[in-house]
Amino acid sequence: MAQISYARIGQFMKAVLAEIDRQGGEARPRDILPAIEPSLNLTDYEKARLDKSGYVRWVSIIRYYSIDCVKAGYLLKAGGKWSITDAGRKALKKSDEEFMLSAARKYRDWKKNKCSTVELAETSEDESGQIVRQAAYDQAVEQAQSEIEEHIFSLGPYEFQQLVSELLTAMGYHVTYIAPPGPDGGIDIIAYSDPLGTSKPRLKIQVKHRRTNKVTVQEVRQLQGILGMDGDMGYFVSSGGYTPDAAREMRAGIKHIEFIGLDKLIQLWCKYYDKVSEPGKALLPLVKLYFLAPTQE
Repeated sequence: MAQISYARIGQFMKAVLAEIDRQGGEARPRDILPAIEPSLNLTDYEKARLDKSGYVRWVSIIRYYSIDCVKAGYLLKAGGKWSITDAGRKALKKSDEEFMLSAARKYRDWKKNKCSTVELAETSEDESGQIVRQAAYDQAVEQAQSEIEEHIFSLGPYEFQQLVSELLTAMGYHVTYIAPPGPDGGIDIIAYSDPLGTSKPRLKIQVKHRRTNKVTVQEVRQLQGILGMDGDMGYFVSSGGYTPDAAREMRAGIKHIEFIGLDKLIQLWCKYYDKVSEPGKALLPLVKLYFLAPTQE
C-alpha cells in the first residue's frame, strides 16, 4: 500500500505555514495552495485524485493534517481563513519529520489518547474516508464564507448600514438614529442598551463599506473627537479592515473605541440570525446546513 511519510506531510504543512506568514499571517487555502504547489515537487501519487470523492490527494492531506497543527497551536482557523501563530513560526525551525510528529503528539495529548510514535501515515481506506470528510468540510466552510462576503460587498453603502442596524436590533440594542444618505456628521448609527437611552453605554457607530480601503488612524481620531459624553462608546464597522496604526490608536486612546470587521460581522449575523427581522434577513439571507462533522474536530 502506498504511504506518505510524516516527513513528507511535515514538508507540506511547513510550506503552508511559511506561505501564510509570507502573505501577512492570514490567508485562505485557495490562495495558499496554488502558491506552494510548484515548490513541493509533487509525485503522480500525490497529484492523483482519491477514489470516489475525486479530491486531489495532496490538497486533501493538507486539509486533514491541518487539524493536527491547529491542536498543536501552530495554526488557527476562522471564517474560512488560516492564520499562523507565534508557536507555528517557531515550529518552522524543526525538521520536516519532527514538525509533523510534534504536531501529532500534541494532537494525541489533546485527545488524551496515548499512542506510540508513528513513523508513517498510511492512507488506508479508513483514513482516506477521514481525509475526504475533512477536505469536504473545509471546502464547504471556505466556499460559504466567500459567498457571504461577496454578497455583502454587493450591497450598497446604505444597505450595508441598514444591515448593521438590523444586527444591533437583533442583539437587543435600541437604534435611535440611522444617518440618511448624504453627509452624516461623522456618525452613521446611534444605539442604546435600553429603550429610553437612560443606561450606559451609548453606541456611536461609523459604518465603512469598503472592499480594500482600511480604516485609518485619522478616522479613528475623528471618531474620538465625537465621543464627548461620559458613557459613549465608539464603534467602527468596516468591511475593509483597519491599518496597524489605527489599531494602535484605538488601543491607546482614552476614549473607548472597538472595531468590527467583516469576519466578526458575519459571525454575529449568524449567531443572532434567528432574531433578525424579516426585512433584515432579506439583506443577507442565510440557511442552516447540517454537515457531517470531521472526525478530528
